[in-house]
Amino acid sequence: MAKGLQGFSWTMLLLFCAIQELGSWAMHTAVEGPGLGEPGDPALLASGRVKRGWVWNQFFVVEEYTGTEPLYVGKIHSDSDEGDGSIKYTISGEGAGTIFLIDEITGDIHATERLDREQKTFYTLRAQARDRQTDQLLEPESEFIIKVQDINDSEPRFLEGPYIGSVAELSPVGTSVMQVMASDADDPTYGSSARVVYSVLEGEQHFTVDSKTGVIRTAVADLDRETQDRYEVVIRATDMAGQLGGLSGSTTVTIVVTDVNDNPPRFPQKMYQFSIVETAPVGTAIGRVKAEDSDVGENTDMTYQVKDEEGVEMFKVTTDSNTQEAVITVQKPLDYESKKVHTVVVEALNKFVDPRFVDLGTFRDQTIVRVSVLDVDEPPEFRPPSNLMEVQEDAHVGSVVGVVTALDPDTANHPVRYAIDRSTDAERIFDIDAKTGAIVTGKVLDRETAGWHNITVLAMEADNHSQVSRASLRIRILDVNDNPPELATPYEAAVCEDAKPGQLIQTISVVDRDEPQSGHRFYFTLAPEATNNHHFSLLDIQDNTAAVHTQRVGFNRQEQDVYLLPILVVDSGPPALSSTGTLTIRVCGCDSSGAIQSCNSTAYVVSATLSPGALIALLVCVLILVVLVLLILTLKRHHKSHLTSEDDEDMRDNVIKYNDEGGGEQDTEAYDMSALRSLYDFSEIKGGDGGGGPGEGGPGRNPASELHALPQWVQSPDLDFSVFRDYICRKVEQADEDLSVPPYDSFQTYAFEGSDSPVPSLSSINTWSSGSEQDFSYLGGWGPRFRQLAALYAGRRGDEDSEES
Repeated sequence: MAKGLQGFSWTMLLLFCAIQELGSWAMHTAVEGPGLGEPGDPALLASGRVKRGWVWNQFFVVEEYTGTEPLYVGKIHSDSDEGDGSIKYTISGEGAGTIFLIDEITGDIHATERLDREQKTFYTLRAQARDRQTDQLLEPESEFIIKVQDINDSEPRFLEGPYIGSVAELSPVGTSVMQVMASDADDPTYGSSARVVYSVLEGEQHFTVDSKTGVIRTAVADLDRETQDRYEVVIRATDMAGQLGGLSGSTTVTIVVTDVNDNPPRFPQKMYQFSIVETAPVGTAIGRVKAEDSDVGENTDMTYQVKDEEGVEMFKVTTDSNTQEAVITVQKPLDYESKKVHTVVVEALNKFVDPRFVDLGTFRDQTIVRVSVLDVDEPPEFRPPSNLMEVQEDAHVGSVVGVVTALDPDTANHPVRYAIDRSTDAERIFDIDAKTGAIVTGKVLDRETAGWHNITVLAMEADNHSQVSRASLRIRILDVNDNPPELATPYEAAVCEDAKPGQLIQTISVVDRDEPQSGHRFYFTLAPEATNNHHFSLLDIQDNTAAVHTQRVGFNRQEQDVYLLPILVVDSGPPALSSTGTLTIRVCGCDSSGAIQSCNSTAYVVSATLSPGALIALLVCVLILVVLVLLILTLKRHHKSHLTSEDDEDMRDNVIKYNDEGGGEQDTEAYDMSALRSLYDFSEIKGGDGGGGPGEGGPGRNPASELHALPQWVQSPDLDFSVFRDYICRKVEQADEDLSVPPYDSFQTYAFEGSDSPVPSLSSINTWSSGSEQDFSYLGGWGPRFRQLAALYAGRRGDEDSEES
C-alpha cells in the first residue's frame, strides 16, 4: 500500500433484484481516514491521489430463507486491496460470528441461520480492515446495517377476544352491535402483507361486518329475544387486502339479544276458584294468582287491581314484589248467610310500558276469581250495637236500665243466653236477665260516688257456651237533686272595731255535689234565728254568691269579740234543698289604715310586752328544765336498780353446786365463803322469840356469828314458816315497784317438802343430829382439795367445844 495513502472506500455489493427499488434509500457519505485532508489539500495533490466518492447502501436479507446453503448477504471491500490476501476483513456487532459470517480474504458476508422479521427487523454491525501481518487497522471502523426483508408469513390475529356484544331485540337494520379488530405481525410499510379485511363466515343471515373497520351491525329488524336470545357469529380477517394467497384468521363473537317490553302479561287461566271460612278476619289471604310475561327483568314487573265494584268492596289485591303474584285478601267481614259466593275480576298490567311498542296491543289481561264462603258455627251477634244506657240515680233496686239483644247468625238460630262479666262489675251493681237480656239495678245507685259504669255483657248459645260474644256497655247515672248546697269552706271573717256601716267583710260561695242539666242557681238569706240581727246584713248578688256587710257603727271586742252569723242556702231543685252554714266573725283591733293588729285581747297584751327574742329565750329555758328532769329521773332509776340487785340475793341465786370439785385448797376465788354463812337470816327467826339479834343486813353481824347460824333441819312441831311468807311478799313488792327491770313475768315457787324421810340425808347441813354430835374430822382424809373445808368445820367444832366448856 502506498505510504501516502490518505483514505479508502467500502464497496457494498447487493445480490438482490430489489436494489433498484431501494435505491431511494441510498445515502451518499464520504468516509475519511485519519489525517484525511480537505479537497484541494496540497498533500493530496502531491501524492497524486484524490478522495474517491462512495455510494452507501443497506444490506438486505430475506426472512424465512429455507435453502441448504448459507445465504449470501453482501460484500465489503477496500480499494487498497490488491487481491494478494494481505488485508483481513472482520465484522463485529449483533449476530457477528453466529448469524453472520465473513470471508476474511474476500469480505463476503453470509447468513447461516433462518431469520424472522417479526422477532428482529435489523442488525447493526461494524466492519474493520487490518493488515494480516501486523494486525494494524488499515481503515477506520465503519458501521453498517443488515435489514431483514419481510415476507407474508404471519396471519391476522384477534387479540382482544373472546368477544361478547349485545343488541336490543327488534332493533332496526344497521344497528351497531360492536367492533372487532385483528392485528398482523408483518411489515405494514412493505407490500400488502399487513393490510387486513373482515368478512362474516357464520351468521351472515342476521349480522354484517364492515370489511375495513370491523364494526358488526344487524342485518334484520325482527330479532326476537323470546325466539332466540343468543347468536354465535364467526368473523374472518384476511391480509394481502383479501387477495388470493393472503393469510387469514377468525374469531367467534357472541351476541346477546337483550329484552324490551314487547310482550303483555297473560293469565294462564281465565278462572280461578278459592274458598275461605266466613269467620276469617280482615286481612286474611285467600289465594294467589299470577299472570305470565315472556319478558325478563323489570319488563315483567306488574301491578294487579280489582275491576268490579263488588270485588273492590269486599276484597283487596296486592302485588308480591318478589314473585310478581297477586295476593287476594279479605277487606270486609264475610257472611255465609248473606252471600255464599263472590266473583272478583282481577286485572294485571305491566308497570313499565315502552311507548315504541304500544301499537303491538294492550299490555294488560284479566281473569275471574270465584271465592266460596264456608259456613261455621258463629257466636251470637249483638243488635243493635248501641253501647250506651242511662238510669236515674234514685232508681229503685230492680229497676230496668235497658235491654240488650243478640241473635245467632247461623241458619240454625240457636237460643241465646246472657250474662255479665263479673270482672267488670265486681260489686254486682247490675244484674241481667239470662233469657231476655234486660239489665236491672242490683244496688242503690249514687251518681256522686260513680257517675259512669262500664260493664261487659256476654251472649252465648244456650246449648254451646263456648260460642260467646262480648259487648261493652256504658251506663250513665243521671243526676237527681239529692244533695243540699253547702258553704264552700268554714268561713271566718274579721271586722275592725271602728268599722263603718255597709262595709264588706266577706263574700260567700257554696258548692253542690249535684249537677243539674240547667246549671246551679243558689239563693242566700239569713237563717230564721238571725232575723233579729242588727249587726250584719246579707246581700244575694244573684251569681251564686252573697256578700256580708256591717250594719252598725263600731264594735267593742271587750263586750263581744266573736259573732256567729247563720246563713241559709237554698238550691233551685227540684226539689229545692237547703242547708244552714255559720259565718264566724271576729272583732279585731286595727290600725289607722285598717290593717288588723290583733283579734284577741290576751294575745294583744302578750305581743305588746314580749319581743320575739324574749319568747325564744323563754322556750330555751323550758327546754333546759325538761332535759334536767329527764336526767334526774334516769340517774334515780339507775341507782334504784343497783340497790335492788344487792337485795335480790335469795336461796335460788346462791345454790352451791357440789358436783364442782373446785381448784383445790389454793383456789380461794372459786366461791365466796361468806355465801355459806349468809344463806339464812336467823336474826328474823330469833326475832319472833324476842331475841335481841341484829336485823337483816345489820351492822352488828359478823362471819363468826354466822358460822353458828347454820340451819339444822330438825323436825319440830313449833317451826314457824311465816318467815318464808314474809320473804316472798317482800320480794314481790320489790319486783312490782322496780320500774327499771324489763317486764318479764317470773313465777317462783317456795314450798316445804314435808316431814322427815325414811332415807337419811347425805348432807352435812341437813342432818338429824345436832352440830355438837357431828364429827367432821374425816374431812381431813379427803385430800388436799378438801383441806380448806376440813379447816372450816374443824374451826366450828372448836368453837362449839369452847361454848360447852
